Amino acid sequence: MFSAKNVTRASVAGGIAATALLLLAGPASAHVSVQPQGEAAKGGYATINFKVPNERDDASTTKVEVNFPTDHPLASVMPQPVPGWKIDVAKTKLAKPLEMHGNTITEAVSKVTWTADGGKIGPGQFQQFPLSVGQLPEDADQLVFKAIQTYDNRDIVRWIEEPKESGPEPLSPAPVLKLTAAAGDEHGTSAAKDTAGADAKAATASADTSDTTARALGLIGILVGIAGVTFAVLAGRRRTA
Repeated sequence: MFSAKNVTRASVAGGIAATALLLLAGPASAHVSVQPQGEAAKGGYATINFKVPNERDDASTTKVEVNFPTDHPLASVMPQPVPGWKIDVAKTKLAKPLEMHGNTITEAVSKVTWTADGGKIGPGQFQQFPLSVGQLPEDADQLVFKAIQTYDNRDIVRWIEEPKESGPEPLSPAPVLKLTAAAGDEHGTSAAKDTAGADAKAATASADTSDTTARALGLIGILVGIAGVTFAVLAGRRRTA
């Protein structure tokens, strides 16, 4: 049988274990992340939000840097103004120019930095930083952004570890934007089906109209023929009389 001491020790041990799990789970569940508004389709444009939570109880976030992938550069990046934050967009020359809408692009955005200018992310708060980006790559399933978060007590957290398909989540994972199938594939097929259906309906309607017209003309012809025969009979009778 368990004594009162054993029960107390077990309770204390359980409490310590639960606290340890919470401490370990805390940072992993509160990392910087990126999500699209709607979908981020391959080959298209999208509005994405970087969500930055504050992990400190005694400090505020005053600076957020997001580095853009170099293997799939984005030529068009437009930030949405965020009250209380100054925005800086840095570009770099491309080793291989991009072709976009018939234009040759020689540079792309390499980093976007938000610096507190009267604003901040306080303890227990988060802030979203929206961007309009494009043209998204057609030959990738995701884009990995590396983020750096700076606090007013000079602490710096680097969210730069790339998640792997298998294994546990890194302690400081980089934000990952998942890309969906190109919108043109599905919508194009649907549009083709709709067009084919409309053509079929139009052809059916035309055939029905032609058939109705033919029947009407045939009936008129019969009536005219009957009228002619009747007139001829009556005329013959008059002559005989």
